[in-house]
Amino acid sequence: MNCKSVLHQTEFAVHSITEILGKLHEENLHKRPTAGKQSIGELLEHIAVICEADWHISNEATEEEMKRFYSGVSYKTLNLIKEGLTANFKALKNNYMNLSDEELLAETTAYWGLTYTRYEWLLEIAAHVYHHRGQLHAMLVHCCDLDPEISMFE
Repeated sequence: MNCKSVLHQTEFAVHSITEILGKLHEENLHKRPTAGKQSIGELLEHIAVICEADWHISNEATEEEMKRFYSGVSYKTLNLIKEGLTANFKALKNNYMNLSDEELLAETTAYWGLTYTRYEWLLEIAAHVYHHRGQLHAMLVHCCDLDPEISMFE
């Protein structure tokens, strides 16, 4: 399995998110474009943790373990979000690059019952990051009148 290509695409998304972070101000984090939905800061905190959280899920962490994991996450500033996003991606990349082909093809099951190979989980992680990056971009452009003017694709 060639994880390098998937990790490269994920890294591009992470890099573009850090570019967006560089265009924001701390007060942007509190903006809640839709009542009852995530603020920009809450969405960014979620994005920052995706690589680490989804790695745990792909390794069959229980629902209780994930609740404990999420309760320990706190990225409340732009710098902390950027640091978390970068560190969590680097850990994901390191973890995946150290898996054998046999480990990549092994099926694991999420606590809610979804079963994928670890390689499929990596594809899911990339899709998850891209999904929320698009959501963030749309929130900024359409709800906050703030176009980060970054390239979304290579």
